Amino acid sequence: MNTTAITEVLGFAREPGWLPWAVQYFFLIGISTMAFFLSLPGLLWQRAGWQDLARHALLAALVCGLAAPVALLADLHQPGRFLNFYLHTNFGSWMGWGAYFIPLYVVGLLAYTWSVLRANRAGLVFAALVAGVGAVLVLVYTGMETMIVAARPLWHSFLIPVFFAATALAGAFGMTAMFEALAGRREAKVLNGGLHFSQWAVLLVIAAWLVMALGGAAPYREALATIHGGWVAAWIWFIVSVAVTLWLARGASLLIPALFALHGAWLARWLVFMGGQSVPKLGSTHTAQTLSLTPDSLLGIIGTAGLCLFIYIVLTSLVRWDDSAHA
Repeated sequence: MNTTAITEVLGFAREPGWLPWAVQYFFLIGISTMAFFLSLPGLLWQRAGWQDLARHALLAALVCGLAAPVALLADLHQPGRFLNFYLHTNFGSWMGWGAYFIPLYVVGLLAYTWSVLRANRAGLVFAALVAGVGAVLVLVYTGMETMIVAARPLWHSFLIPVFFAATALAGAFGMTAMFEALAGRREAKVLNGGLHFSQWAVLLVIAAWLVMALGGAAPYREALATIHGGWVAAWIWFIVSVAVTLWLARGASLLIPALFALHGAWLARWLVFMGGQSVPKLGSTHTAQTLSLTPDSLLGIIGTAGLCLFIYIVLTSLVRWDDSAHA
């Protein structure tokens, strides 16, 4: 029996291949890598006025970097699937390469953190190099493994890695600003300036995508056609939230624009991953993407947030994250 024909005629909908766990993973690992880069001016290059900010950026990189692999393992459903990447590595797959890039980055980040807390200048430079290479490779692979999926028009664009990087930068500034606010600090100039820059970068990427779509470029026109129903409203809200973040970042507040920036970074990945899967590869039936009280949905999102909170509490209980921090 021709199941493809049945799917086309009856319009069977399929469950999404990538669940909300994937959204959590891409959200957290993106913030972690960009927050690591935000820590470099103060911790590696010793720029004046960046020391406290850099330490909270490092804290953000650690919290998100340690939680992200847990979300990835949950998306794979069982540890055996993760081990299979090492037992039967496919170097023709970006996912296969990612299994090596992630440990490289996390190990480099931990070594970098240890060097910072021990004030080990010689070790700091080498660890920063390892973590930096790992961070770049993670950013590349997370963008590319999405972009290469030609069957998903919303994903199949060279702008997707750029979009992920821009929103991850916004999220990194947001997470760092939130940690600064929680620590009772009120210096918002650098962080809100960074939020301003990152939000404009996000808007520029969206504008470029729309110009190519409306200009008749086939891949972008097809991608625009896949945004339907409630997803249109969701994309509009995303753009509005970016504009609101821009407006809020003009003031002296840290916490509110930080929360909006984090919301936007998370929503960007939800729109791309879950919205991109709402149109089936076969047939004309759209797959509804709804949140439910299951481990693969809303409970997973809440659980990941709880894990981040737990890691934050442990790290801030054991270590001071201001410029007087010592091991």
